[in-house]
Amino acid sequence: MQETTMRKPNVFANIGTLAYRNLLKTLHNPERLADVIIIPIVFMVMFTYIFGGAISGNISAYLPVIVPGVLMQAVLNAASGSGSQIREDLDTGVFDRFKSLPIAHIAPLAGQLFADILRLVIAVTASILTGLALGWRPDGGIGHVIIAAGLAIFSGWAISWIFALLGLVLKSAALLQSFSMLVTMGMTFLSSAFVPIKSLPNWLQVIANINPLTHMISAIRSLLDKGVWGHEDWLVLGIGIVIVVVMAPLTLLAYNKKN
Repeated sequence: MQETTMRKPNVFANIGTLAYRNLLKTLHNPERLADVIIIPIVFMVMFTYIFGGAISGNISAYLPVIVPGVLMQAVLNAASGSGSQIREDLDTGVFDRFKSLPIAHIAPLAGQLFADILRLVIAVTASILTGLALGWRPDGGIGHVIIAAGLAIFSGWAISWIFALLGLVLKSAALLQSFSMLVTMGMTFLSSAFVPIKSLPNWLQVIANINPLTHMISAIRSLLDKGVWGHEDWLVLGIGIVIVVVMAPLTLLAYNKKN
């Protein structure tokens, strides 16, 4: 009588395999690359030449304002992609296929979230390189540019847990994309991303000052322009950790209900 044994799934190997699968999907899908490459470049160039003279007097003076703003806008766009991809895999039955395979239960979700780090890296890199091409020279130096990029990527990864949960609980990818665009555009324009908060009406200043994106942009600007890790950087780092600690269990709970 032939004896059969069931091998226990290797969690880390399964997550790595599915993360690689999602990386390939990103690299082979022009639409998923466009929102983290084309949009930062277009917004940076367009806003710099249209608003630079009116807001800061000249383009060079406006670049330290616009580069962190577009960078964080690109990070938000990249983070929202987690939810869209998860919703798409649910709608097309890909997750059902994963359930039939002898792999770790958590691997499809974790693979998606780790693969999205690449989208965040691309978004941050595209924003920084575009700023440099337009003449921006950060006074903080290369070391603080790297630290700012790392903080932005971590913040985006933390936010991607929120969009991952939305991808699991909302009914359609179209609804999720509309909601993501509304949130991203609203948070970006009602912040200090493109204009000084002082130039806004009083009631909009209140909204902009409580907008978390304003504090993220201020933290990034502090690192890029002054080479200083200030209290807002600690605040952004702490908020990111709290988001992961709170949203990860909620996302896993919703994921387990779907599976």
